[in-house]
Amino acid sequence: MKLVTYLHDHQTSIGKVEGDRVIDLPANDPSLPATMRELLQAGPDAMAKAKAIPLSAAHALPLADVKLLAPVPNSSKFLAIGMNYRKHVEEASKVGVKTPPTQVWFNKQVSCVNGPDGDVHLPRVSDKLDYEVELCAVIGKRCRHVSREDARSVIAGYMVCNDVSVRDWQLATPTMTVGKSFDTTGPTGPWIVTSDEIGDLGAFRLRMWVNGDLRQDDFANQMIHDIDAQIAYLSAAFTLEPGDLLATGTPSGVGVAMEPPRYLKAGDVMRAEIEGIGAIENRVVPEPV
Repeated sequence: MKLVTYLHDHQTSIGKVEGDRVIDLPANDPSLPATMRELLQAGPDAMAKAKAIPLSAAHALPLADVKLLAPVPNSSKFLAIGMNYRKHVEEASKVGVKTPPTQVWFNKQVSCVNGPDGDVHLPRVSDKLDYEVELCAVIGKRCRHVSREDARSVIAGYMVCNDVSVRDWQLATPTMTVGKSFDTTGPTGPWIVTSDEIGDLGAFRLRMWVNGDLRQDDFANQMIHDIDAQIAYLSAAFTLEPGDLLATGTPSGVGVAMEPPRYLKAGDVMRAEIEGIGAIENRVVPEPV
């Protein structure tokens, strides 16, 4: 399934995309929750009910008539791993970033979550805004101490993420959290593709265009720490909850590593795409006064 959170006629709901239609889940089955996080918390039975709603369901809308929002707008955690693609590690060394000996994770504050076509603000306090296309895993089961072998069983699905970064703020402190968490800098979507529809994760091709110029292009099999290792590592430390977001690293081609650096400007359009999942497109605008 392709699960979405959407807005129509001033009302927010969740649904599944079938072709060019959005089938509303709670309207067709009142036993289903009204938010994505609650649907994920409800577990396999709720997912089975959602999947069983037929294409002929009465409550459906043309996809073109709805506004897609961030699939999980209220996750409890938004975590991202740094320096996780081989070529990205090489390019980062040019700006003084050393190869980490272990997985390096940081928080993106959940207040940064943005939708698949939401505007991204160019901060008043910085002109060093950068892009990072990433595969985002959405946790579907409360879990702790998950083995590599069981890691896929706790993932509800996958979506596209753009880990937008304010580079000078990011690099000013070891944690990176502030520079990764400015409002609007967490575009996600356009939907969650559920795990049962996903084959070989390594075959996913990640690409980022800025104003039509291809900047990033690589495959997920170039991760240093694969998703199984990531979940095993994190869950050894703390509990993962349904709806938690894990951004799994970005390929090479980021603006900060170019010579000279090529940061985003107001008016720029970022298109992040992962084959087999979808694409999100976000315009950079001046931060509102």
